[in-house]
Amino acid sequence: MARLLIVDDEKNIRRNLVTFFESLHHEVSSVDSGAEAIKLINEKPFDLVLTDFRMAEMTGLDLLRDVKRSHPETLVILMTAYATVENAVTAMKAGAYDYVTKPFTLEQIQHTVERALQMQGLRAENRALRNTIEEAPLLESKSPAMMRLLETARQAAVSDATILLTGESGTGKNMLARQMHRWSPRRDKPFVVINCTTLSEELLESELFGHMRGSFTGAVKDKPGRLEAADGGTAFLDEIADLTPRLQTKFLRFVQEQQFERVGGEQTIRVDTRIVAATNRDLEAEVTARHFREDLFYRLNVITLRLPALRERREDILPLAEWLLDAASLRNQRAKLKLSQGAAAALTRYRWPGNVRELRNAIERAAVLTRGEEIAPDDLPDSLFRDASDAIARIPHSASLEEVEREHIARVLSESATLEEASEVLGINVTTLWRKRRRYGIE
Repeated sequence: MARLLIVDDEKNIRRNLVTFFESLHHEVSSVDSGAEAIKLINEKPFDLVLTDFRMAEMTGLDLLRDVKRSHPETLVILMTAYATVENAVTAMKAGAYDYVTKPFTLEQIQHTVERALQMQGLRAENRALRNTIEEAPLLESKSPAMMRLLETARQAAVSDATILLTGESGTGKNMLARQMHRWSPRRDKPFVVINCTTLSEELLESELFGHMRGSFTGAVKDKPGRLEAADGGTAFLDEIADLTPRLQTKFLRFVQEQQFERVGGEQTIRVDTRIVAATNRDLEAEVTARHFREDLFYRLNVITLRLPALRERREDILPLAEWLLDAASLRNQRAKLKLSQGAAAALTRYRWPGNVRELRNAIERAAVLTRGEEIAPDDLPDSLFRDASDAIARIPHSASLEEVEREHIARVLSESATLEEASEVLGINVTTLWRKRRRYGIE
């Protein structure tokens, strides 16, 4: 079953199409003008709009362009009694799925609509599959800390509890939020992302809660907010600490009551939207500094999941790098690439301040720039070797060879999860490393 909107200024056509598509078990609405269609589309989503080309005030082409600007995933089919090649080309360029000529039979229009809905379904499946393929392996782990986190996340996902994700930038908070939505009973409903850092206070308020026409400069029509769009599903607020004090107050009320008013509106809107919030800051410290409301913090802090930094799960670096390299090879139409021993050692040794995001970028760069079938250290960003260069630069010129060796072994051990990993980076066996560690008194 799909949600369809019929737009035509001829009453008989609207009535016949509504009756016919309802008999096919679709949910059908109808209006007699483009302006009414826009108003209805902004109130609730439609899978497909079937609109007449020639209408008073707003043409079907104008409606098509408006729909594609505000709701690009919605399919639009134009109907007209005045078919020309020029009109057809214009409509297709504007984003119409198809163009049908009046008079048409109900079977003809049914075939066109069903073909459009089938294509839309395939696109949705492809997007979901692509997201799963691209993101899911980034959450797989051999790290005990990460495995415990994912187990807790699975348990929390099936509830309606508010989730707070913390951790450094690039650790995968967005991916985990999306995966928790897929694990939840809300998986078939919208997952809506709201970035709290990119907009001014006025625009972010409108983005969250929506606005009424004329409520501020540029508000030319009523617009529902992202919290409303996520009704029945999940809203992910990234960088929640960046909410201004006034928006924190308004958002607190929403978290408590699941209701709000649009900017410039008086009608109270109630929705069922699950909240997952994320931050790379210490929210408790923000509360102490009076930058974040204490009551909102405790409302968000029902279940808190801290994603470990990549340097805290070193056993995952190489498996992640190899998977990312396979994906990058496919994206860039390269033959299957592999990591050289030197490149693998460099990846393992580096501290990854940018976490998984930085690793992804480093691998993408290497896949694009390498000239062979093996990633060499020279294909990796210079920043991966800066830490080692800085460490060597800190060693005094008067230091003996033993002192240099001790410093290097101590640093590699401090950055490795196991003796085996450290020995691989150093290029010696575990027994030799154990003896050197004992000889130099390295804890």
